[in-house]
Amino acid sequence: MDIAPARLLEVTRRLLRYAGSHADEAEVVSDHLVGANLAGHDSHGVGLLPFYVRSIGKGWLEPNTRAKLVRDEGALLSFDGGYGYGQAVAREAMLAALERCRDTGLVLMTLRDAHHIGRVGSYGEQSIAAGFVSIHFVNVIDHDPLVAPYGGRYARYGTNPICVAMPGGAESPPILLDMATSTYPLGKTRVAMNKGETLPDGIVLDPDGEPSNDPSVMFKQPGGALLPLGGELGGHKGYGLAFVFELLAGGLSGGGTIQPGTPRRGGIVNNMTTIVIDPARLVEQPWLEHELDALVRYSLDTPANAHGPVKLPGEPERTTAAARRDRIPIDPTTWSAILAAGEQVGLTQTEVAAVLEG
Repeated sequence: MDIAPARLLEVTRRLLRYAGSHADEAEVVSDHLVGANLAGHDSHGVGLLPFYVRSIGKGWLEPNTRAKLVRDEGALLSFDGGYGYGQAVAREAMLAALERCRDTGLVLMTLRDAHHIGRVGSYGEQSIAAGFVSIHFVNVIDHDPLVAPYGGRYARYGTNPICVAMPGGAESPPILLDMATSTYPLGKTRVAMNKGETLPDGIVLDPDGEPSNDPSVMFKQPGGALLPLGGELGGHKGYGLAFVFELLAGGLSGGGTIQPGTPRRGGIVNNMTTIVIDPARLVEQPWLEHELDALVRYSLDTPANAHGPVKLPGEPERTTAAARRDRIPIDPTTWSAILAAGEQVGLTQTEVAAVLEG
């Protein structure tokens, strides 16, 4: 089914309110989730609501929790998320880092023990809006590993994304690289499973460590494993990135890595290490914009091959957002799960229908 973004936003806000969030938190989290759907990242969109409701019931997610500043040393800021909604506490920590960067020109910010922070690109967008460059490293703990190391059969770490954000130039849009270090993010396999689709070759291994095209292997016990970014020829590079991001995000934040000594309750806990840079402290802005514009022109000035045309980092999200401006597609399995989660917290299907009908 296709749902107008404003209607989907209202349903999401109501469900979050029924689940215990105050109005301001419900607004932040719903904006983030629907924004992920708009950008084409359905894996990080409203389909997560059933998991969030379950996490609240299990005590893995604490609504209305604020980010707690645990260390402040000028350009160094450390926050504890207290297992609150990651979308809320990570946004709060980013706002503090951006404000500090206006004074210091450079900030290293860490966030530990946040429930699922969602689409990391949204925090890069915060940085772009402030005129700053940002780099984000993220790991995930509190559940079993998802990704096999290159050369191994079984999962040993998370999808461990990286995000790099830079404001645009005089002629160019902002640059936003947001990617997992696995070939697929876990949520994308969930979307494929819900749609009844099979996966391309080289995405997952089954519980025995053999190649599979079935996305459901990632949601069974024992589970399968995602393969690292890069495939058969370059998977060692994706594995290497994931390994060091595990240390940068989990180690430097104090939240911990996915090694088996770190508790696993079955939820999702994210740690993030972020670097924020004021580029005006390093170079003249007109010069930097000229370099960006020139590099963009040079990158795009090539005939397309079978995978073309060339797209800039962040361009697929902008294109999808334009296409979904009026309607966001939600598959029936995901929508049924959202309705069931709503019923659990008191949001009736009659109320949902009334919202959708306007």
